[in-house]
Amino acid sequence: MRIVVLDGHTLNPGDLDWGDLEKLGECRIYHRTPPEKVLQRSQNAEILLTNKVVLTRESIEHLPQLKYIGVLATGYNVVDIDAARDSNIPVTNVPAYSTNSVAQMVFAHLLNLTQHVAQHAATVSAGKWSAAKDFCYWDYPLVELADLTFGIVGLGRIGTAVAGIAHNFGMKVIATTVNHPRVMPDDITLVELESLLRNSDVVSLHCPLTNETQGMMNARTLGLMKKSAFLINTGRGPLIVEQDLADALNEGKIAGAGLDVLCTEPPDINNPLLKARNCFITPHIAWATKSARARLLNVVIENVRAFLNGNPQNVIN
Repeated sequence: MRIVVLDGHTLNPGDLDWGDLEKLGECRIYHRTPPEKVLQRSQNAEILLTNKVVLTRESIEHLPQLKYIGVLATGYNVVDIDAARDSNIPVTNVPAYSTNSVAQMVFAHLLNLTQHVAQHAATVSAGKWSAAKDFCYWDYPLVELADLTFGIVGLGRIGTAVAGIAHNFGMKVIATTVNHPRVMPDDITLVELESLLRNSDVVSLHCPLTNETQGMMNARTLGLMKKSAFLINTGRGPLIVEQDLADALNEGKIAGAGLDVLCTEPPDINNPLLKARNCFITPHIAWATKSARARLLNVVIENVRAFLNGNPQNVIN
């Protein structure tokens, strides 16, 4: 089998091993593939693996030898699923590989917003503590998490993991979700979205991006939140109307935001959130710990092996 990886760099910038994939067939791995080279590089592929390179209907229909598409991620919106189905090409993804890493990033952002560790460390390096008249100082309000209310929008694997960590910090957890867990934890209270926004000290987004959820955090819904509340988004960028969030932050309508995703990635230099008050943005790295990427690569390889053995797994179409 001829295997082509269109954009392997973010999954494996060099600290993991493609060896087990290369054992499954003739393998060509590209770090990145611009749109104008997708067809050229995919032309002879029977197995095509993509992370963020878009595979349109036109592309799929011009690849007559293609037998399988594997997405190197959980989200699969980069592939025209209907076109693949029409061509009898299974498309697979990798679910649940990054749960712990994403949950960890939620609290990295929250602790940054409540403790300002990096900002305070920078003032120490600049000499402020050495020149201080007292044994300590703080330049920002310090917030204790115990007894605060943590609101989770979307109670899937990641949302449930985040709830467990929040409980360990002594927080009360409320949630709103479309798909209820098979076993509902006793210490999570389900509420409607508006109630969650009004009562939460922290709102964390973990719902899928759908027509109903796109732009769900907008001027109206942000206006329901407490002025002291924080918004965390490690889910999907388009869940938030970015100009509305920037306005809410700059006008003091909410206290701060921690974002790992944006509507367009990389962002335009004029994105209003890049300079918004108390807004901290990381470059879509919640999934990217080495442990999570190793799990991802292992499942990608197992997906390909299962297809070759006639028992495809994690098929989404």
